[in-house]
Amino acid sequence: MSGLQDLNGKVAVVTGGASGIGMGIARQLIAAGARVVIADIEQDALQRTAAEIGAVGVRTDVSDLSSVEALAAEVMARFGTVHVLCNNAGVGPMARIADMTTADWRWIINVNLWGVVHGTTVFLPLLRANADGGHVVNTASVGGLRTMPGLGPYSVTKFGVVALTEALAQEMALDGAKVGATVLCPGPVRTNIKASSRNRPEPLAGGALADVDLEATEMGRSVRWVDPDEAGRVVVRAIRQGDLYAFTHPEMAAAVEERHQAISEAFRETQAETA
Repeated sequence: MSGLQDLNGKVAVVTGGASGIGMGIARQLIAAGARVVIADIEQDALQRTAAEIGAVGVRTDVSDLSSVEALAAEVMARFGTVHVLCNNAGVGPMARIADMTTADWRWIINVNLWGVVHGTTVFLPLLRANADGGHVVNTASVGGLRTMPGLGPYSVTKFGVVALTEALAQEMALDGAKVGATVLCPGPVRTNIKASSRNRPEPLAGGALADVDLEATEMGRSVRWVDPDEAGRVVVRAIRQGDLYAFTHPEMAAAVEERHQAISEAFRETQAETA
């Protein structure tokens, strides 16, 4: 996959850009010379961050298709083009699947998966029409490659983001399109995701999903936490190199490999039984 090596003067859109990984991505894109639009549902934080890092802020609810369409219209009206889309907005509350309500499922899927679907649907034609080429970065998680108790709902959405990005990359290559795709699968990053419920819509209130400060837990204290700018640097490198997968924590490969080995073993057992 070819990358978008020269980001100087390119136009980039980052959803969930007012804080956390989105802010880190936006900051690193700006450092690389890109003109950046950050989109976020929190107006006050959006204005502060846009002023602080030198970006354009556009309030956007990624779970609402019309809001994402309005974002694209504003970007095109202001810049006339777009080169990079980072579908980064997300929430990360926890719950056991047996305790989940349909309101829980709708909220987390609306943001984490539909948000990526909306961004891809709206911006992909603009990227494909760009003579300079373009790139899509979708933020998933290591939780999109393996599961853990309590993080099942989150992983359901992030597995979906991984699948969407892999298929998109394959299709763009088959089409000969000058559009690359990267799925960012970060490990623990210091963000505001531990306070996701602050933006939960009232019609989808209630249920079992709850915010958890993982950094304060025993498990959280046993892993390495990185700053959002580190995730941003990983993303910029992936865009330039055209990498499909981007990771912040290479030490977590063993946990993913364990899952793959279990799948391979199940295939081998089935083959032995049917031989």
